[in-house]
Amino acid sequence: MVIKPKIRGFICTNAHPNGCAAHVNEQISYVKSQTQATAKPKNVLVIGASTGYGLSSRITAAFGNNAKTLGIFFEKPPTEKKTASAGWYNTAAFQAAADDAGIWSKNINGDAFSHEIKAKAIETIKAELGEIDLVIYSLASPRRTDPDTGEVYSSTLKPIGQSVTTKNLNTSKRVIDSVSVEAATEADIQGTIDVMGGADWELWIKALQEAGVLANGFKTTSYTYIGKKLTWPIYGHATIGRAKEDLDRAAAAIKESTKELAGEAHVTSLNAVVTQASSAIPIMPLYISAMFKVMKADGTYQGCIEQIQDLFRENLYGESPRLDDGGRLFQNYKELEDSVQDRVTEIWNTVDTDTIDELTDYANYHGEFLKLFGFNVDGVDYDADVSPELAINNLV
Repeated sequence: MVIKPKIRGFICTNAHPNGCAAHVNEQISYVKSQTQATAKPKNVLVIGASTGYGLSSRITAAFGNNAKTLGIFFEKPPTEKKTASAGWYNTAAFQAAADDAGIWSKNINGDAFSHEIKAKAIETIKAELGEIDLVIYSLASPRRTDPDTGEVYSSTLKPIGQSVTTKNLNTSKRVIDSVSVEAATEADIQGTIDVMGGADWELWIKALQEAGVLANGFKTTSYTYIGKKLTWPIYGHATIGRAKEDLDRAAAAIKESTKELAGEAHVTSLNAVVTQASSAIPIMPLYISAMFKVMKADGTYQGCIEQIQDLFRENLYGESPRLDDGGRLFQNYKELEDSVQDRVTEIWNTVDTDTIDELTDYANYHGEFLKLFGFNVDGVDYDADVSPELAINNLV
């Protein structure tokens, strides 16, 4: 079939296998061209390994550090008439490249919140790796089923304290309008913490520790976005922000619970980037489009792979990790510089529908959005007839 993007609202409902492969291979080539830290991980578990920062983490571990990786993800396989999810094709491409390079890699597709998937991961680690020395936690999900009670928690994108009306880039209509979001209830706040906070990260580390598969001196990190004033009303000082604060609590709890192993647990603060998750958050398309305009002009913008490559070299395995005021690994310091934020704010305050292309880099934002699903990637023939059916090798 000829596969063209099918966009509905802030999501694309299909993906292109060749485009996803080309995008993955671009990231692999970038990492292989970079200098790495002297210290390196050996056996890496990536929870949320198929897209975004999780995928970039797996690529950096494997192709930058020659680490063995076990990837956990929850993706939709293809059928004869329907494409798989982008993460499925990304993983198939990653695995094919790892096979070609002779790098050990295996994959588990299922609900990472469940006891079943944790048990399957531990079984694989015991049989094939022995111990894990780096655990990357990079899950993004709108809901989570409690593995003990069966209760389903749901997250929300709401401000705390009072409703918010703010400027917005409506990507469906390609206009600048406004969006109003009602204030969160206590149930909304708690539900978001239960889904996006640190509880499941702790459960993973606990399960790995009890199974005896965490190496002495292991490292683990979970990813967050802090932002500044423009994004605080619906992000930092909202339900998502409260969940992200819970990651800080979890990091401290993990350090305490694994002190006999001399484990290191950090939250990592990263750039705002175009992901499936960020595209769904009101204000973020406009903020990121404006931020692209400023940081790309300065030559300082970094996408997922550039951020994670530097995270491994400078912070996770660097000799002098950079920490922010909250003790997090501080990777997005360039975005949060006052000079950058001041110029982004100026664009935010003045842009309207007629000046979107002049004042922002929405064209590149949209291009990066399409790349998430394997579209708009250089060198790919999107008029060619391709089969959507593609298997993932080494699927446990």
